[in-house]
Amino acid sequence: MKRLLSVILAVAGSLALATAAGAESLQGSLQIKGSDTMVNLCQAWAEAFMAKHPQVTVAVTGGGSGTGIAALIGGSCDLAAASRTMTPKEQAQAAAKEWKVGLDGLAVVVHPKNPVKQLTLQQLADLFTGKTRNWQEIGGPNRKVVILSREVNSGTHVYFKEHVLGKGQEFPPEALLMPSSQAIADEVATNPDAIGYYGMGYLNPKNATVAVAKSPEGPYVSPSIATVQSNAYPISRPLFFYSRGEPQGVIKTFLDFTLSSEGQAIVQQTDFVPIK
Repeated sequence: MKRLLSVILAVAGSLALATAAGAESLQGSLQIKGSDTMVNLCQAWAEAFMAKHPQVTVAVTGGGSGTGIAALIGGSCDLAAASRTMTPKEQAQAAAKEWKVGLDGLAVVVHPKNPVKQLTLQQLADLFTGKTRNWQEIGGPNRKVVILSREVNSGTHVYFKEHVLGKGQEFPPEALLMPSSQAIADEVATNPDAIGYYGMGYLNPKNATVAVAKSPEGPYVSPSIATVQSNAYPISRPLFFYSRGEPQGVIKTFLDFTLSSEGQAIVQQTDFVPIK
């Protein structure tokens, strides 16, 4: 028995040394660019990964999914973070490999004093295309609707336009195009007439979430981990990394980390939805 215990301890010690040696031997740098929705999540992953591999540097910048995809095509980043899928043309240009690393619900938000707290997808489409111009038309105060949207380079903008506004529909000229999800959150917090959207990782007490239904009969569902995983929330989407070809070395190790139990726990800690 004592001999067996000694062997177990010896093997455990060897594995610990091998793991430490592996962490120390991994060296290099990694550039991640893209989705503003994912930037906080990517930064959390980067910090945890660098703690495990102190000789690796991971740099994260936002700018929108389109910016990241363009950087990947141009060879100026290692991974593109994207809250939309690449087009076939983009995938061909980058010889890209797709990695689904998380899920997200797009929250529709208004000022907490706005009494409108539930809307159908059609009502949202009417609001964000400018057909509904006054809150009074849908049970709110007699005030003009202020539309907030992400700018056109944002994957969030593209997804919302395709899945809420509908094919061929556009945001009206008076819509305010905001540079980031945080900018939308800040504007909604101070503007009682505003309505906007962003990834649920940006939800905060200064914004009120609108419950969404596919039809007037309901149910009206708010974004949460449970409703996104079950597909009950109507405005849900996957989050991606794209690499140029088959990843190797630091890139492959980082991607494996994001999909590990530790990496997926970080997804949930940053208010997104793990895929596992």
